[in-house]
Amino acid sequence: MTEIILMSDTRVAAVPVEDNGEPLVDVRGALLVDDRKHEDSGGAEVHLRRGVLERLRLAQTLLPDGLRLLFVEGYRPPPLQRRYFERYAGELRTAHPDWPAGRIRDAASRFVSPPDLAPHSAGAAVDLTLADADGRELDLGTPMNASPEQSDGACYTGAGNIGAEARAHRAVMGAALGAAGLVNYPTEWWHWSYGDRYWALATGAPAALYGSLESVLG
Repeated sequence: MTEIILMSDTRVAAVPVEDNGEPLVDVRGALLVDDRKHEDSGGAEVHLRRGVLERLRLAQTLLPDGLRLLFVEGYRPPPLQRRYFERYAGELRTAHPDWPAGRIRDAASRFVSPPDLAPHSAGAAVDLTLADADGRELDLGTPMNASPEQSDGACYTGAGNIGAEARAHRAVMGAALGAAGLVNYPTEWWHWSYGDRYWALATGAPAALYGSLESVLG
């Protein structure tokens, strides 16, 4: 079985960042954007680094006829990322009071990236799924953002406890996104990134292209 490297792994943190200064751009008009709301995002979630959006547009052209990428979330301000991480880590601490802090951090990073490493806060990551030609969301095995506990591990990209149709949809989406240069976080079928530290480690790039941004405006 291929090793799953978690976002909390020291090898991820060791990747240097050489931010190329690319701006965040609005994805609306370029991609089909889901209208589900995001907590306290202030509209930040519809932005990505320009290079990431370019690769998503390429991936869209690589999908079979009748399928479309359905964009859900991109940039996430660091304070919101921190809130998500601390909330989930708190749930794990409550459920497992005997776990040491390091184990809580590792377990939490299966589902929410540690704030200091989060690809979303660099504008480098996107949460997305597939839709048909009419914009209807397709079955990919679990709801987006289903935690490992909620989904019995079916949120893992390579999970075996999903149906054949969902597995085929994951494969089609993954083939297009991978061919466009993005990498998947294997505990979340919906999470793909380009230019961040995790991407650099996965591809052997010498440095990340994008570092954390404090504001969608700058």
